[in-house]
Amino acid sequence: MLKDISIKSRLIFVISLLSILLIGVGSLGIYGLNQSNDSAKNLYEDRMIPLGDLAFVVDRVQRIRLNTAMTAYSRNAEIVKEYSALNDTRDAEIAKAWQKYLSTEMTTEGKALTGNFEQQWKIYVESRNRTVASAASGDYDAAIANLTGDASSKFNTAHTTLFSLLDLQRTGAENDYAQTQNNYENIFMISSTVIAFGVLLAVIIGFLLIRAIINPLSEAVAVANAVASGDLTSHIEVNSNNETGLLLQALKTMNDNLVDLVSKVRMGTDQITTASSEIATGNSDLSQRTEEQASSLEETASSMEELTSTVRQNADNARQANQLAAGASEVAVKGGTVVGQVVQTMSSINESSKKIVDIISVIDGIAFQTNILALNAAVEAARAGEQGRGFAVVATEVRTLAQRSAAAAKEIKELISDSVDKVEDGTRLVDEAGATMDEIVIAVKRVTDIMSEISAASQEQSSGIEQVNQAVTQMDEVTQQNAALVEEAAAAAESMQDQAHALKQAVMIFKLSNSNQIAATPIKRSNRPSSIAKLPNRGPAAKRIAMNSNAGSSLLPDQPRKLAAGGGDDWEEF
Repeated sequence: MLKDISIKSRLIFVISLLSILLIGVGSLGIYGLNQSNDSAKNLYEDRMIPLGDLAFVVDRVQRIRLNTAMTAYSRNAEIVKEYSALNDTRDAEIAKAWQKYLSTEMTTEGKALTGNFEQQWKIYVESRNRTVASAASGDYDAAIANLTGDASSKFNTAHTTLFSLLDLQRTGAENDYAQTQNNYENIFMISSTVIAFGVLLAVIIGFLLIRAIINPLSEAVAVANAVASGDLTSHIEVNSNNETGLLLQALKTMNDNLVDLVSKVRMGTDQITTASSEIATGNSDLSQRTEEQASSLEETASSMEELTSTVRQNADNARQANQLAAGASEVAVKGGTVVGQVVQTMSSINESSKKIVDIISVIDGIAFQTNILALNAAVEAARAGEQGRGFAVVATEVRTLAQRSAAAAKEIKELISDSVDKVEDGTRLVDEAGATMDEIVIAVKRVTDIMSEISAASQEQSSGIEQVNQAVTQMDEVTQQNAALVEEAAAAAESMQDQAHALKQAVMIFKLSNSNQIAATPIKRSNRPSSIAKLPNRGPAAKRIAMNSNAGSSLLPDQPRKLAAGGGDDWEEF
């Protein structure tokens, strides 16, 4: 229970006890001083002053006796008168000194002696006055007789009483001195005893207090030195609840916390070392794969540029095809009109052909008749003989021409007939061509609309491909930056590994008990396979890009989309 008393309370108790002892010793000293002061005051006021006054009175009394003797033995009136006046002065001085003496404190014996002296002195003064009177009257013998007789006896009696008062004052002074000495010895003894007791008690209490403070502090210093030297195996016992107990409890808590902290730091340094090593390895692998990915993105960017150029060219071709389709549509419309006109022309030709057949028939008849006429002319020429020989020749030639005309007319007729048939077929075909042309015009219009849509889609596709190209370029830049960051991360991981090793070496200076050793918990490794795969070798961009026939209907967004980590084995999400 005493161990739980706080140092503050103990110090207050010690200070209070010493204060009480000091107050007691001081009180005794003050009491002794007061006693000494009172004794000195009494000695001075009631003994020294009265002794002085009595000594003064004794001196004046003796002078008065001598003066009285001078008046008796001088036998000179002037001397008598002079000493008589001088005695009066001495009487006044005695009276004054006697009044001072009477004002001091006196004992009963002193008061009795004082009263006796006053009466005896009064009797002596009367006898002295008779002596002086005798001397003043010139009766010196009577004066001498009275001086040596009655006056002398009265003086001796008063003088003896006065010396008794002196002895009484001296005895009183001695008694006061003895009392003062006795008080001094008593106070000195008591003060010495109290001082000795106080010093002994202060030494005992101080020793106990110092031991109560020094022992826990020494233990605390030992613990602190052990902690400073790295030894955390100290066993701290707390046996009190005072300040030193709280200090030891705080040191114990600090030691336990340091043990726990150092154990965790050791475990953490092991984990950090392992993790930093794995991070460094992973960062190195990631750096290599990022470089491969950057190279692949460069190829992709180049391919996207080629694709952009191709799509832009397709858009231009689609625009030109749209323009050509529009022109073809106009031409088809004009062709339909022309075909209609051709149909009408073919109808006119068919009619004209029929008329030509009729004309050919007439020509054929004319040729036949000409042939008949030429035959008749030849017959008549043969009949005419030599005169008709020339006409016969002409007739023969005419016949020949007529035959040839007939043959030609026949052929022309056949050709015209065939032409008519063909014109009829052509007319029928032209009618069909007109209907087909109408269908072609409709189809060309549809083609024109489709080409317009293809042109618009190609424009959108070109814009989207440009955005994809920009996105791939940005991805290339980001990948380059990621490669640099991965290299920095790898360097940082190696630096962290070195620092973790240094931290581990620094923590190894702390000595822990076996019960406080904490085994390093292995780092929990993820079972998920790494999303970073080695990028495959890719061929030229033209061989890797497959165009979708519906590419114009699905446009890329304005911002590049983030590639999902699980979307493929060849990409890493950043």
